[in-house]
Amino acid sequence: MEEQRTTYKQLAPEERMVIASMKLQGASTRAIARVLARPPSTLSREIRRNSCPDFGYASETAMALHASRRTAAKPAAKLDVTSVAWGVVLTLLSWKWSPQQIAATLKRVYPDQPEHHVSHETIYTAIYAQPRGELRRQLVACLRQGRSTRMPRSRGTDRRGQIPEMVSIHVRPPEVDDRVMPGHWEGDFIKGAANKSSVGVLVERTSRLVLLARMEDATAAAALAGFTVKLNAIAAPMRQSLTYDQGKEMSRHAELAANTGVRVYFCDPHSPWQRGTGENTNGLLRQYLPKGTDLSVYTQEELDAIADSLNNRPRATHNWRTPLEVFAQTLANSHKPATSVH
Repeated sequence: MEEQRTTYKQLAPEERMVIASMKLQGASTRAIARVLARPPSTLSREIRRNSCPDFGYASETAMALHASRRTAAKPAAKLDVTSVAWGVVLTLLSWKWSPQQIAATLKRVYPDQPEHHVSHETIYTAIYAQPRGELRRQLVACLRQGRSTRMPRSRGTDRRGQIPEMVSIHVRPPEVDDRVMPGHWEGDFIKGAANKSSVGVLVERTSRLVLLARMEDATAAAALAGFTVKLNAIAAPMRQSLTYDQGKEMSRHAELAANTGVRVYFCDPHSPWQRGTGENTNGLLRQYLPKGTDLSVYTQEELDAIADSLNNRPRATHNWRTPLEVFAQTLANSHKPATSVH
């Protein structure tokens, strides 16, 4: 015979009103238990714990005592909004750090002080536990936002045309795939409102260092000028190759290679995973450059500041070191001055 599990249900406010009323009428505990279909022990415990010495059992007083015990029994919130830790989390969120980056950095800074450690799930919970209002909107806006599913790029007709003399990603040297040797970059455009403005993005595959180039428009001439300036600002050993999709803005790739010394490789059509680092970086950049905004209003200095902010965020792939730390270490290992990065 299968054993039945017993479950306990807290007394409802209506039941406490019945208890108080019947107690005033002089009813016994067992009589009240029969009316409520409750065990007598439940009623005895309720009356003993929630009665007042001065005027006995009253439903409102019993409810208040019950609620205070329930609150006291709950453990203190690890990330209380009045705590110092919450202030630190708010500051780092305003710097566009993710909850994972914040949690990992707190553990690294306070390795022997677990009271200062907060998991990323705790941070998410604290943010979404905020009541609806301006503070909650600001906190959620600090998080990396995006669609839950990605629309396939293979849908519809490819309107980008053919690029002459393309060199396929399939002949790219193996060390680029392995991320063993630095100096190999991925490139892309991120577009503004109605595709009328754009910003050029370069990300180094080994360190994930990001460079942003202001573009006058989304033409091949703008891409040639913007990417040439940014790539030539990097020490020559650190600009080996550039991998791009088949966007028509890269139709002057041969001139870019001649200007900078990089070898340009092109991905297969509709294959964003072949530039996974660039796709991920674009998602991070949308925290700073939201979709649907006019990107032409940003100066090159403002774009450099955004890149600097992103390059100083700790990354899980680097064991929570920053891209700038990794890039600088790479330069040091190759005996190149770190000041070569602009």
